[in-house]
Amino acid sequence: MTTLFERLDTLLRPTRAMDFLAPLAIRLYLAPVFWMAGTKKFASFDNTVEWFGNPDWGLGLPFPTLMVLLAATAETLGAILLLLGLFTRWISIPLMITMVVAAVTVHWHNGWLAIAEGADSLFATERTIGAIERLDRAKAILQEHGNYDWLTQNGSLVILNNGIEFAVTYCIMLLTLYFIGAGRWFSLDHWLTQWAYGQSARLPAPSPRRT
Repeated sequence: MTTLFERLDTLLRPTRAMDFLAPLAIRLYLAPVFWMAGTKKFASFDNTVEWFGNPDWGLGLPFPTLMVLLAATAETLGAILLLLGLFTRWISIPLMITMVVAAVTVHWHNGWLAIAEGADSLFATERTIGAIERLDRAKAILQEHGNYDWLTQNGSLVILNNGIEFAVTYCIMLLTLYFIGAGRWFSLDHWLTQWAYGQSARLPAPSPRRT
């Protein structure tokens, strides 16, 4: 059995030379997600503050102006740093906190699913099952009174459930970056680390202390 595992590991070992692709792909995926989220908050800052702070139809969060400013800054700056691969592990921390806050305050009560699916879905709830019933009714109305083929030419109609699925997925991706970093070659973190260790290697060894 040990020999088998050794052979399998030998087969995969050459691919480790390409291990930088995984963190690079995660960074390139997350950067536009956070850029759009952060710049949208800045573009509609007052409305977002009102939504954050309103206890009746909003989130009812304390210090809404500060919360929006922190979230928008973390997301916008985070998008830039992720793209550059700079301070990747550090910026992953506030971005993970932002995702946890979003999951708990915005999405938690909607369940897991981001998009409503039917009763055969593993994570289906009464909410999502009811949404599918409404979607079927909407489709029937559009098929009877609208140009349904044109409306669905670029994709099927869906109902947003707004569950925690996306927030948790992004948080897991950020957690991965926190532990493995930005990756080699295509990140400033890699080159700064190479430079820092190179500088350290050039420093003279400390003189032995006299007793």
